[in-house]
Amino acid sequence: MTSGPPPLLRPGDLVTVVSPAGPCPPDLLDAGVARLREWGLDVRVDAHALDTHPALGYLAGHDADRARAVERAWLDPATAGVLCARGGYGSLRMVDLVDWTALARHRKVFVGSSDTTVLHERFQAHGLATWFGPMVGTRAFVEDAEARERLRAALFGGVTSYRGVGMAPGVARGTAVGGTLSLLDAPPPPGAIVLLEDVDEDPYRLDRMLTGLLRAGWFDRVAGLVLGSWTRCGDPTAVLADRLGGLGVPIVADARFGHCEGQLTVPLGVPVRIDGGTGEVTVDA
Repeated sequence: MTSGPPPLLRPGDLVTVVSPAGPCPPDLLDAGVARLREWGLDVRVDAHALDTHPALGYLAGHDADRARAVERAWLDPATAGVLCARGGYGSLRMVDLVDWTALARHRKVFVGSSDTTVLHERFQAHGLATWFGPMVGTRAFVEDAEARERLRAALFGGVTSYRGVGMAPGVARGTAVGGTLSLLDAPPPPGAIVLLEDVDEDPYRLDRMLTGLLRAGWFDRVAGLVLGSWTRCGDPTAVLADRLGGLGVPIVADARFGHCEGQLTVPLGVPVRIDGGTGEVTVDA
């Protein structure tokens, strides 16, 4: 179930930056906010965005505060978009504290990647489309001009297509879901096109993750796959082909979204068409 593509931003729109996962370096967040303001956006930083948990320093404050920050930003009628500051770890701890039924009544822009994969899953389960792209308080946004420009173009103009390399032939249509492999939580809906990427995982670890999902039947009803970047994962070509090639569905590889330089910003929760021969991904929304 989807409610259409993510809405587009316009100069003058208010966006709120939240930290649902790990703590964000203040200097990077300041620099990222300045970049957003250069786009003509009105930027608000949530009061807890720079928090650090007093005992668990890898978390951006308490779980309940991070959940309330997402709710507060999303339910604020003045806010057009909610942008994550960074990933790290922590979204899984707060995801069940969010009132998703309340959030589902409103369509807004949501941008995140990596650890926020679990939030993307919940948004899609409630019919809301999102953007998987670079986050405001990270070097991937502040220092990578190509990735930043691709995010800007997506948020203000949308995305109609992107391209990878054909890995398994065939054509399939379905709703785009997924994100970072090691952070997947909910199984995909039947007929979905699953997007996968990851970072800092050796091939044997990717093998373990994929084998676990295969044994659990996670891929049984997917219509196709789009594989993004595998930065600092060695050469995962063989393991990806071995574990996923037997699914008998179209696969597009090397689509350049995820933890890579010049990363694409791609929509999730929208209908797409993939061609596993040409590597073309077309957004049907």
